[in-house]
Amino acid sequence: MKKIAGILLISLACVSALFAKDEKKTVKIGIAKIVQHPALDAAEQGIKDAIESAGIKAEFDFQNANGDVNTASQIAAQFKDEKVDVAVGIATPIAIALANTLKNTPVVFGTVTDPVGAGLVKTVAHGEGNITGMSDELPSKEHIKLFKEIAGIKTLGYIYTSNEDNSLSSLDLVKAGCKEAGIKLVTQAISTSAEVKQAAEAIVNRCDGIYLTTDNTVFSALPSLVGVFNKAKKPIFSGDVTGAMEGGCFMASGFNYYKAGLATGEIVVQILNGKKPSEIPVRFMTKPEDSDLLFDLDAAKACGIKIPDLYLKQASYIYEKGKLTKK
Repeated sequence: MKKIAGILLISLACVSALFAKDEKKTVKIGIAKIVQHPALDAAEQGIKDAIESAGIKAEFDFQNANGDVNTASQIAAQFKDEKVDVAVGIATPIAIALANTLKNTPVVFGTVTDPVGAGLVKTVAHGEGNITGMSDELPSKEHIKLFKEIAGIKTLGYIYTSNEDNSLSSLDLVKAGCKEAGIKLVTQAISTSAEVKQAAEAIVNRCDGIYLTTDNTVFSALPSLVGVFNKAKKPIFSGDVTGAMEGGCFMASGFNYYKAGLATGEIVVQILNGKKPSEIPVRFMTKPEDSDLLFDLDAAKACGIKIPDLYLKQASYIYEKGKLTKK
């Protein structure tokens, strides 16, 4: 009898151990973005979906710095106090704040144009210490050439945030693109989203059209810029398709920010599964299926631009008569 009881106890212990092993540990993920706008919101959702799709049981702490670098530092300190398992920074300023504060916690950056220039990593070949992530560098040279070809612009307008590393890196790419395309560049610097409309008004009569890169401060006040350029019947080329889906931008070309979020989330999953950030290369969105192309036929008509059928056939989205259609 004692022998049978012993066997039962051993069996119960084995079953309990098995259930304990199968019970998933809940990990805490801190996700912070520098400001709220459609592109970064889509990236945030993609990160969350990638982690959950991997079967990871996670508790998320979503934070928004509202464009303030001091708030970004406070969020980083909060993540440190909470002892998150992984911290994710969407956009350059918040990624830098996390990297400067969290030295023993994996930090994954998302939608950072120039991670090397921002000092997050020394090379894109692999991560640096506890840091790695994905870059949203745009093919600005190709965009500017395309803008010139379709819209016939001779002078390009560009608004950038002077106190954001991401924007300064993009400015260098735009300068190189204009030089290569043989067109004049007119720039206007801002420091806050409240200055976007005034900057647009200052630049609109000095250019044939404006090009927007992934500048978070500009995109957080995009409707005010669109209003100014639409009134002047000057075309807008957006490097972010997500922000152009409500109309007003003559053309938009760039990668899908939700997919960028998925790519960032996949990096988080690799880390949670035991891979070190220093072993993970910086991810770039280079596959054709990662990108979208949008034409706003209403804006094109208002600006007197005829879009060649060749490009219309390549479009992922068409905006016409106030309605967005996915092709």
